[in-house]
Amino acid sequence: MKPSRHPYLDHATPLAFAHRGGAADGVENTAAAFRRAAAAGYRYFETDVHTTADGRLVAFHDPTLDRVTDARGRISALPWSEVRRARVGGTEPLPLFEELLEEFPEARWNVDVKAEPALEPLLELIRRTDAWDRVCVGSFSEARVARAHRLAGPRLATSYGVRGVLGLRLRSYGIPAALRTGAVCAQVPERQGGIPVVDARFVRTAHALGLQVHVWTVNEAERMAALLDLGVDGIMTDHIETLRTVLSERGAWA
Repeated sequence: MKPSRHPYLDHATPLAFAHRGGAADGVENTAAAFRRAAAAGYRYFETDVHTTADGRLVAFHDPTLDRVTDARGRISALPWSEVRRARVGGTEPLPLFEELLEEFPEARWNVDVKAEPALEPLLELIRRTDAWDRVCVGSFSEARVARAHRLAGPRLATSYGVRGVLGLRLRSYGIPAALRTGAVCAQVPERQGGIPVVDARFVRTAHALGLQVHVWTVNEAERMAALLDLGVDGIMTDHIETLRTVLSERGAWA
């Protein structure tokens, strides 16, 4: 396990992330989901953000309400007054990310910025609430997380986007590749398109660069165990009880 240089990652590894609060329960990215995860002992939560038409920062994965709520429409095209009436699973309201920061003051948040318009409102919220140690900004877009780092500086924890992960994978094979400075972790799938991403070589390379490795989204106990054996520093899961059991059996649930 590799210690991080950033206080966002100041807990002992391996870190357990409740992915969307524990999406297996059917009310993903809601306050109810994060309350269950907190009650189970989770300190690290993963969520996503979009902005409404009037600039409110909503914790929600999809660009539209259609898949998991009783409403329809694109979040970016709707005002908060309409979005707030939607119910995830027909029961739970969508939270503003600011509400989650306030309700869970001890939690660490891994935030996937799903669209460019959400980036600056997120950074402004982090500034206003002094949540630099509580939020890590991630995105599939390397340009987006690089921009976040340029705007906020080293106070902000960021992970690598797809291009950064590819560069790290190439380096693990001894192939020279440029990497953005300032990232504190690589957050990666175990496999991509059937091709392994995470192996012992990848983990060693990341650790040699001072980076933690967090793997998403892992829901089977045997895969969790195999990744932990490789020395990964964190696992994101929809099945929060399964990960807690795996870590507890190893004496690694803290």
